[in-house]
Amino acid sequence: MGNWVVSLAGPRRISLEPCPADPLGLGQVRVRTCYSGISAGTELTLYRGSNPRLTKQWDDATRMFVPRQNPTPYPVAGFGYEEVGEVVEVAPDVPDRHPGQLVWGIWGHRAEAVLPAGAVSPLPAGVDPLTAVFARPGAIALTAVLAGDLHLGDWVGVFGQGVIGLLGTRLAALSGARVVAVDRVPARLEVAARLGARLTVDAAVASAATVLRAAADGRGADVCVELSGSYPALHEAIRATAPGGRVVAAGFYQGYAAGLALGEEFHHNRIQLVAAQVSGPAPLPGLAGRWTGTRIAHTFMDLVAEGSVDPLPLVSHVVDAGAVADALTLLDRGDGDVLQVVLRF
Repeated sequence: MGNWVVSLAGPRRISLEPCPADPLGLGQVRVRTCYSGISAGTELTLYRGSNPRLTKQWDDATRMFVPRQNPTPYPVAGFGYEEVGEVVEVAPDVPDRHPGQLVWGIWGHRAEAVLPAGAVSPLPAGVDPLTAVFARPGAIALTAVLAGDLHLGDWVGVFGQGVIGLLGTRLAALSGARVVAVDRVPARLEVAARLGARLTVDAAVASAATVLRAAADGRGADVCVELSGSYPALHEAIRATAPGGRVVAAGFYQGYAAGLALGEEFHHNRIQLVAAQVSGPAPLPGLAGRWTGTRIAHTFMDLVAEGSVDPLPLVSHVVDAGAVADALTLLDRGDGDVLQVVLRF
């Protein structure tokens, strides 16, 4: 089919659009995509039409959302941020990249991309290329864990056991925390237990706050990390946290906050509510200058390379890239057995 890109013409309207091959400039490499992972968070908000960037626009200078000057943001072409590919062409002034090299980075759901050489990272030796679709989700999870400022022996609730939540559970356990994993899908809770969660809570039948307080001698969690993007889950995370404790809000929340009552435990227990966002500044002031976005992503891939984190079992579906519309429909249904969906090029 040649070079092509996934385009969103409107909510739930996916098409494959041909696009010309970009010329290769100085300092650049041409990468042919091998795999591209689909995010069940950010990408679904674009697919469903609920992403705030579809109705407002982000102003970098003020760091605020402002009214969109062009009310029609569609088509949205080339979204996606979990790519792995093979270098097929290298500019003459690039010394450390070569044809045939496998790299990971962000260039969207497209068959081919021309990128600055520094925008792609070589795959560690001996690592399955499929694992690199988790570089960005892993960085999101690690950012949330860093924002939690976890300590050895802390009781930590991780709310939401999708792909990023499961990675967060593993990273929190590696940090020495005693992790309680919370979700409404029993199969995902079974995976969380294998990744190191000491306790699991099916939020459909039990109160996570009650379980965490009982586990922590009645105090409540030292830290809770909310990764589902659900306001009721964020509310329960606040309820589960000890007075003066910290809640990391790392999910991508949509619309107004139905189900979040800040006049209750949040107010009376003086809970610290911290936002974690992977593309922003360091997740805590004390980490600034040390934990950059690049370091976070590379640290996650180092953990994969050394075997401390194995994300491959989280791949539930690998589909041909031409069937991206079917893949997004699968994620949109929200079936509990769907975790990481990967497009194969």
